[in-house]
Amino acid sequence: MPVGKKFEAIHVENEGGITWLMINRPDKRNAMSPQVHLEMDEVLDDLAVDPATEVLVLTGAGNQAFSAGQDIKLYFRANAGNAAARHKLRRASNNWRWQKLSTFPKPTIAMINGYCFGGAFTQASACDIALAADDAMFGLSEINWGILPGGIVSWNVAQTMNYRDAMYYAMTGDSFDGKQAKQMGFVNFSYPKDRLREETIKLAKKLMEKSPAAMRYTKEAIRAVRFMNEPQAADYLNAKSDALRYNDKESSREEGMKQFLDEKSYRPGYGHFKRKRASA
Repeated sequence: MPVGKKFEAIHVENEGGITWLMINRPDKRNAMSPQVHLEMDEVLDDLAVDPATEVLVLTGAGNQAFSAGQDIKLYFRANAGNAAARHKLRRASNNWRWQKLSTFPKPTIAMINGYCFGGAFTQASACDIALAADDAMFGLSEINWGILPGGIVSWNVAQTMNYRDAMYYAMTGDSFDGKQAKQMGFVNFSYPKDRLREETIKLAKKLMEKSPAAMRYTKEAIRAVRFMNEPQAADYLNAKSDALRYNDKESSREEGMKQFLDEKSYRPGYGHFKRKRASA
């Protein structure tokens, strides 16, 4: 059971199908150390197949920071003369923050409870949905260090932010808060900090009502078709639809049509489809 494992730099807990995955370095504003990357890279593999995990919430321990980005001293300077160590850490860092999070088979929510700087934009962008505290502080401060938003941060920012906003904040290093992040569309919603966890749980429970198979294929489809033309998207989505029908153990398509056509218990826009969970 992943939740039972002991970690040094992250913390995992599960309650009612919601798994909370936290960077656990609150004294360092949850800056990402080498140990964070190695542990996150390991635990995401476990959680992907963990039956107790229906929704994954990524956040930072404490009440002040989602993540202040890479730990400059431990991630960069400590390995400056060790090419092999740098390669290993770069691979683990990119693996969990983008590859594993963006392809995670279950819904993912970034709960941004405070500082979100630099490299932390990658995992925020990789999650399916992002919620932020109104007073959370975001920043691409790399320009102030004489560097650029490297790794794949610039690519993530160009995907998830308006082009003009991405240019402005990357070029100036200015910060913006959760309310501004919502206005720019970088996060879906922002809330007062004392309501953020409550609203995150409400959203997670809403996602848990949906068919897991339909959820997974929908996530994959939305990410993939963004970069396709219309014929490519049509072919891809038709193939995905066929795969979904084959792999859906809960027969959600048939259940949905029964609720809509026969039972009259579901009306789009006026209620929710009632998920019928597969037998164990």
